[in-house]
Amino acid sequence: MSAKADRVSLAMMKNPNDLLADIEAFLAETGMGPSYFGKQAAGNSEVVARLREGRRVWPETETKLRAYMLAQRRYPQRVAS
Repeated sequence: MSAKADRVSLAMMKNPNDLLADIEAFLAETGMGPSYFGKQAAGNSEVVARLREGRRVWPETETKLRAYMLAQRRYPQRVAS
């Protein structure tokens, strides 16, 4: 990962509630379940439940989650499987 990507990831981690809000909006928008989303996006079906409990995720995990949401919005037929 580049230094710029590292800075972006660290900046995003300052408020885990922002990530959760983005995920909740994505789930509502797509109708995708939280476990399926977590498994597809980061290989962890419990990641959304953990965020809902107020726990944090590693910056690399947040990057994966955000990348999946972006890719799903851009190319839904290529990501959903």
